Amino acid sequence: MATILTTAEDRAAYRAAGEGLRLRLENVSHHFNLGGGILSVLDRISFDVAPGEFIALLGPSGCGKSTLLRLVAGLENPAAGQILGDGIPITRPDPERVVVFQDPTLFPWRTVWQNVALGLQAQGQLDAQGRQRVDSVLQRVGLAQFAQAYPRQLSGGMSQRAALARALVNDPRLLILDEPLGKLDSLTRIRMQSELVGLWQEKRYSVLMVTHDVEEALLMANRVLVFGPRPTRILKTITIDLPYPRRRNLPELIDLRTRILGILGTDSTP
Repeated sequence: MATILTTAEDRAAYRAAGEGLRLRLENVSHHFNLGGGILSVLDRISFDVAPGEFIALLGPSGCGKSTLLRLVAGLENPAAGQILGDGIPITRPDPERVVVFQDPTLFPWRTVWQNVALGLQAQGQLDAQGRQRVDSVLQRVGLAQFAQAYPRQLSGGMSQRAALARALVNDPRLLILDEPLGKLDSLTRIRMQSELVGLWQEKRYSVLMVTHDVEEALLMANRVLVFGPRPTRILKTITIDLPYPRRRNLPELIDLRTRILGILGTDSTP
């Protein structure tokens, strides 16, 4: 178990050092009320994320992974259990925890540059340094030439890259990713996987990512949590003790891929 920070001094020190958020989920359960009935989604989920750790969540569609991300983001509160960030219960959104959803949700009346700058603008940080941060992150996601374009002028993949840039420009302590690369073409997806890993290693934030791509999880994460069907529980936690950058044809990754697909009850053949 990771040690939880309990004093304001500890938390301030981690923020000043640029460390990622310490996250702990303790017996988190959740359900939805549907037409008078109750749909159980999460069943006593417990795990830790150490500062700067990259965790990938894998599991069948509809098992509750995205719901879990919403709880961690503070957009909803769990029906039972608690979620702690640096030892403090998470009950509402916070700029330190930034979410990239499956859909880009860009404001159509703002340019790409203005969409990416939105968080800095809201925090009063859109000075010369902030503007440089916007330009830099747009360059990293390959959208520098489209900075003055509007969302309607972008492809779906470009819109998703703009949403990623909007999150990354805020230097979060916890980056919450819900299938962030799912709408990208295969070549752009491979490049963005590498860029995200590079940014994570550089910035030292913590990452919690949902993906349905087993290979993507193995290439990017320190640990993979394999979830079962709804109401979901963690079936297996797999630690990936391999250096970066990782090659797709590594025998160790191929073995882990086969193992995970077996846990999920899926044929391991391509």
